[in-house]
Amino acid sequence: MTKWMMMKTRTLAIALALTLAACGQPNDTQAQDGVFAENRVVPGDALAMKSSFAPVVRTAAPAVVNISARGVQQVRDPFWGIPGQRQTGSVGSGVIVRSTGVVVTNNHVIAGMQQIRVTLNDRREFNARVVLADERSDIAVLQLEGVNERLPTLNIDDREEQQIGDLVLAIGNPFGVGQTVTNGIISALNRTETGISDSGSFIQTDAAINPGNSGGALVDMDGDLIGINTAIFSRSGSSSGVGFAVPASMVKRVVDSAVGGATAVVRPWLGVKGEAVSAEIARSLDMDRPQGLVVTEVWPNGPGARAGLRVGDVITAVDGAEINDQGGLNFRVGTRAPNETVAVSVLRDGRSQTLNARVQPLPGEASTDNATVVRSGVLAGAQVLALNPALADSLGGDPFASGVIVGGVQRGSYAHRVGLQGGDIILTVNGRAVTSVQQLADVGRGSELTINRRGQRISGVIR
Repeated sequence: MTKWMMMKTRTLAIALALTLAACGQPNDTQAQDGVFAENRVVPGDALAMKSSFAPVVRTAAPAVVNISARGVQQVRDPFWGIPGQRQTGSVGSGVIVRSTGVVVTNNHVIAGMQQIRVTLNDRREFNARVVLADERSDIAVLQLEGVNERLPTLNIDDREEQQIGDLVLAIGNPFGVGQTVTNGIISALNRTETGISDSGSFIQTDAAINPGNSGGALVDMDGDLIGINTAIFSRSGSSSGVGFAVPASMVKRVVDSAVGGATAVVRPWLGVKGEAVSAEIARSLDMDRPQGLVVTEVWPNGPGARAGLRVGDVITAVDGAEINDQGGLNFRVGTRAPNETVAVSVLRDGRSQTLNARVQPLPGEASTDNATVVRSGVLAGAQVLALNPALADSLGGDPFASGVIVGGVQRGSYAHRVGLQGGDIILTVNGRAVTSVQQLADVGRGSELTINRRGQRISGVIR
């Protein structure tokens, strides 16, 4: 089946390039503060300033691995149009999280690759297979083959006790030169709207991260894994002191899913959609500062609705972690397993209260196997499927979106000549909202069509 795509709006950064093992572009970000333990001290004397990171490295480094992956890409000669193949490769890093040889890395390190080779810190090498690859979080879980002894591991610390300013180490394989350790601090927590993921909330660090560090460890001074290094902001492709790591809470969620036998990460939802509180909204609500997410939609009979959430409520925190935008809410809920209960702090009519919501999988079927090909009318040849929350979310779109999505268009068909493209969402025909595939049968010439293409609303008359 033609690959399905959900088109969405994304503002790209002009000055900076987001490098995922060195690619991509994000927009401006915003941080959300967390509630963490108070047990930090600064170095008290010159002797303390000369202290070494060596004990932490000795603990953590044996569990960090180098990854080399190879694949074959199908290509077509641009002049003659002759199909062919091209060898592709990728290098990155990973972390052993189970002594049986379970390794976590970035999905973009191994995506599309057929052969994966993992080299341990002691230079032993193993072939590896992909157990679970989660594109949304950019986390993949591998299983080393032929492991006959217990391997060194890193403990996944998902307690989220980090604070801005804490010392951290980044361990990985930059530029493929071999295992390298760099140090820095946590520059920010809960970075959202980075362009890396629509449901991500990242740890930002100034520890040097370069191409090849992707999938490597971000460790604290206890030698615990607090994040997987994923991306950097950079003009040159090399470290400029702005790096991002997937927090351990999401890493653990993906690892637990893989070890538990799942082939995909099932992300629950709260069933609410909102708008970040601006300064203007904060003034209108008599809030001390702009903070939280104003609920604008509540899915009927969804987890939020059953918990008592209403349109107009301001969600300020989930399980004590501050929420400032939709991405932050998606991340917090997404780290939970389906049917877990979360404490949602809300501001309603000037009063704070806490509602307990049992998060659940998104309703609907995410599979595109039941897609229908339009057989008649000017849209004949379009492969279509009605949107539902699970399908929209799996395609990276808005679970609240409605309409019929075009998965593919047969070349030479009426739909192809009309100009429909894969990923288009058909919203209306002749001014009437489209909610089912049946509404697209026998659409005639002269009909007015409105679609959503890559976040842009387009209307036109079919001639």
